[in-house]
Order: sequence, then C-alpha cells, then structure tokens
Amino acid sequence: MKLYAHLSRARRRRAGSSMIEFALGAGVLLAVFSGTFQFGYTFYQYNNLANAVNAGAHFAALRPYDSATETPTTAFKTAVQNMVVYGAPGGGSKPLVPGLSTSHVTLAVDFDKGVPATVTVAVNGYVINAVFGKITCNNKPKVTYAYQGVYAGGF
Repeated sequence: MKLYAHLSRARRRRAGSSMIEFALGAGVLLAVFSGTFQFGYTFYQYNNLANAVNAGAHFAALRPYDSATETPTTAFKTAVQNMVVYGAPGGGSKPLVPGLSTSHVTLAVDFDKGVPATVTVAVNGYVINAVFGKITCNNKPKVTYAYQGVYAGGF
C-alpha cells in the first residue's frame, strides 16, 4: 500500500512538468521555424531579383547600342529596365518580382577606346518585405556583361 501511495504522489508532482516542457519547447521551435521562414522567403525574393537583373544585363549586352556616349538613349534604357522588371523589353502589367519598378533599375555602359565595352545592370532602393523585417537592396544584385551587340551610335 505504501508503495502505491508513493508512486501516486510522484505522478502528481510531475503532472505539470510535461506542460512546462511543451511550452518551452514550442517557444523555441516557433522561433526557429519563424527564422527559417524569414531567411527562406528573403532568399527566394533575392534569387528572383538576381535572375531578373541577369536577364536584363544579358539583353543589354546583345541589344544594338545607339548612343555615341556612355549615357544610353531613353529607348535603350527603357527597354533594359522593362526587361528586368517585366521580362519583356516592351513592358508589361505585372512585375516579375512584387514591388519592383523601373525606377529601381540602374544601367551603366562603360566605353573603351570609343566603343561600348561593358554593360552593368543593378537594383537600387528595392525593399524586400519579409514577414518580420525589411531588407533594402542597394546596388545589389549587380551583373556586368561584356558588350557584344552592334554599336550603332558612333556613325
């Protein structure tokens, strides 16, 4: 009889400990899962942004360049910006990356010996709205390609 009474008291003392262990464990797991989601979503958005910038830089490297200076013409710049934002040089209605606009896309053309040598496309001022914070992309992602298109600006 005494043995059973002792076991019964021991069970009653431990009855609330499983609830406390669950609460502590769930809090830690919730923080880990939230952090993983935050990182994963941010990485996903940045990867989409990097792919869009890469496509725009590749497009700019092959498109005929029609300016005699390092300042591209409005038509060239707009086509490259549209390629980054919408995936088409003519533009579109829905951006590839939510919240991205043509004003976030910068284009730089570097000349060497009077002809275009490289084109660089980057994103400035774009904010990735992750669930628990915001990350601002300044000059990132940035892609540079050697210019391989037809230079029509010097003639």
